[in-house]
Amino acid sequence: MRTVNNPPFRNAEGGAKPMQENRYIDTRGCVDQPVEFTEAVINGLADGGGLYVPQHIPELTLDEICELAQLPYAQRAARIYKAFGVDLPAQVIDELMAQAYGDNFDDERICPITSLDADTHVLELWHGPTSAFKDMALQCLPRFFSASAAQLREQGKLDHDFLILVATSGDTGKAALEGFRDLPHVSISVMYPDGGVSDIQYRQMATQRGSNVNVWGVRGNFDDCQTGAKNVFGDAAFAEKLLSEHGVSLSSANSINWGRLLPQVVYYVSAYSQLVADGKLTAGAPLDVCVPTGNFGNILAAYYAKRMGVPIDMLYCASNENRVLTDFINTGTYDVSDRPFVLTPSPSMDILVSSNLERQLFELTGRNPEAIADWMADLKQQRCFRVDEDTFKAVREHFAADSVDNAECLRTIKEVLDKHDYLLDPHTAVAYRAAQNLRGENPVLIASTAHWAKFGNNVYRALHDMQPGQPLPENVAALSGCGLNDLVADESGHHDVPRGLAELDGLPIKFTEVIDGTTEDIESATERFLAALDNE
Repeated sequence: MRTVNNPPFRNAEGGAKPMQENRYIDTRGCVDQPVEFTEAVINGLADGGGLYVPQHIPELTLDEICELAQLPYAQRAARIYKAFGVDLPAQVIDELMAQAYGDNFDDERICPITSLDADTHVLELWHGPTSAFKDMALQCLPRFFSASAAQLREQGKLDHDFLILVATSGDTGKAALEGFRDLPHVSISVMYPDGGVSDIQYRQMATQRGSNVNVWGVRGNFDDCQTGAKNVFGDAAFAEKLLSEHGVSLSSANSINWGRLLPQVVYYVSAYSQLVADGKLTAGAPLDVCVPTGNFGNILAAYYAKRMGVPIDMLYCASNENRVLTDFINTGTYDVSDRPFVLTPSPSMDILVSSNLERQLFELTGRNPEAIADWMADLKQQRCFRVDEDTFKAVREHFAADSVDNAECLRTIKEVLDKHDYLLDPHTAVAYRAAQNLRGENPVLIASTAHWAKFGNNVYRALHDMQPGQPLPENVAALSGCGLNDLVADESGHHDVPRGLAELDGLPIKFTEVIDGTTEDIESATERFLAALDNE
């Protein structure tokens, strides 16, 4: 594999470029000068509201991809970061990856692959400390964020601290809190939709340890949280006030931050190499990938792996009843103007405005920032946009999509347990069913995004052939999330509840505040949090 110390690589335009020149541009064409990886990670969101993308996507040979399987996962990740020209010393990259992917995961393989049959493989992305796929990025990003900030301080480019502001549909929040807790020069606030996450997800956030962390419930849904956060990021006057009064600048740990996305690229490259090494795939054979999709970052990472040379064929976008992405991929129109927001058994996918679709469209338009700026303006003003014919054709070349309703999601959990003795969470169940509906002749890799015990209430409904939303039996409803997981484990025979989930009943609730999702309310709550930190 080509690394920073092995200069040339083939970029998207076919020319050789030294790795050190791989800087970052934005999707809307508002950034005058490309920035280094460290600056892109620290900034989070680019000026003008666009998202950072690398100037060049490195290409790997098939041999380089397959050779990764000979390395521990942390070293695989380090090699891919070096291929992207990350502007940190190679030794630092190695050390940070060893910290990110070590004994904080409950499986030394980090993201093992379970094969349900010869052509259906499940990539288990939930073996980290919070039992969700977000750990794959959020054990990595905080370490690179801190290292990037330290390097910029040494270069005299930085003289303030940071507040990480995060909107979550359930899993990102806990993973970000755990990743950033007690890091120097950084504090973190997380917003989640009040009543829109599972009991386990709520308890994971509300019991979070750490001296620099804060959590708010928001009245509304995830899109309200995400829109509120974006509005705060776009408020220049508020940013100036935070800097002058608190010495703090805002940044993001959501997947709008490239530092969140790059670790996800790693696990798709790694998975292909592992399937080949395990004899489950012939080197060079095509592989389809199916991802349960809400904010589009996870499936976009698979697209970038494909661009790097991984023999991925079709990307299957699996939606729940909030099927805006499925409709877009099938029609070329993205329309949330009159679309109801549905609460589903897979709450981390209950999203209507998918931020990372912007990066995907930037790539599929041949990197046309004017088109992206126009479409994003239409989405903000009219809640709808339609791509041109050539872009829609490009979407269809890479993607197929299907949606799975709530009842089918629960039936799939029971079906897979009965057929394969494998217990899916509701998000992975959506992906499994969509993969079965869409698949052709190729083997399929299904991204499994959470441990089942994060959603024990709906797994219980599935195992008892209950309808979505049907009230649980009185004795079951009286159980805590942990108690319900114990019951599901006994009934299913899957006694693998991670310790971090099993201990939640014994931890004190630290955060109970619920706020409105307006820009003003979020900014006021942010100032209260920072003032409290200043007084400590």
